[in-house]
Amino acid sequence: MEDFFRQRLTQLRIQKGVSARDMSLSLGQSESYINKIENGKAFPSMQVFFYICEYLGITPRDFFDTENHSPVILDELVNDLKALTNNQIACIAYIVKELKQ
Repeated sequence: MEDFFRQRLTQLRIQKGVSARDMSLSLGQSESYINKIENGKAFPSMQVFFYICEYLGITPRDFFDTENHSPVILDELVNDLKALTNNQIACIAYIVKELKQ
């Protein structure tokens, strides 16, 4: 579990385009805090985990969803889809199915 957590944190942090130092400081931690987590030398409390998720713009569920490689982009896409008509959504669904093949 700890290996997964470290790898997922690193993946999501890199996707966000921030350094471990900047993320640490943004969370109100020491400048090496995220680096320590990613290197297996520390593990966040539950409260800090929630702050990490908030900082990354994801839910805790998104964090642990290994099939969702880009949770922020997917969340934005879903929100955009909500503004479309049923016909437009059907067209996009068709395109996605074609891309999967």
